[in-house]
Amino acid sequence: MSELVEPLIVVGVDGSNHSKEALRWAVAQAKATGGRVHAVMSWEWNTNPFAVGTGGEEELVTAETAARRKLSDTVAEAVGTSPGVPVFRRVEQGSPGQVLVEASQEAELTVVGTRGYGGIKGALLGSVSQQVVQYAASTVVVVRDGVPD
Repeated sequence: MSELVEPLIVVGVDGSNHSKEALRWAVAQAKATGGRVHAVMSWEWNTNPFAVGTGGEEELVTAETAARRKLSDTVAEAVGTSPGVPVFRRVEQGSPGQVLVEASQEAELTVVGTRGYGGIKGALLGSVSQQVVQYAASTVVVVRDGVPD
């Protein structure tokens, strides 16, 4: 017998309004399709040679812990604590675009906001969103935040 598996929707979350709107859209889509959502946030090790600090294990744990906390807070703010569908929080080390492209390999749908915190204000598509659109293994939906620039 084959087991029915809920469709997986991966959504990139960075705490920006665009990513919150993408998460809201992903949850609504999961409700409509009987799916589940993986809210994915990445974090990177600071490779700036002039950065303050030793770059030791303690800073690594702190960066990952901060990302987990930020993801948890963003999910709660965007969709509440009982969104009506399973929403799993995933924190992965790596560049945001690469982490989302890798996560898309197991998803039926990948959702991103038009842009996050980086980039040029008013740009049509952020660099992470562009990378996901170009290289994702699943269908990609790009969601605007609805707030005029």
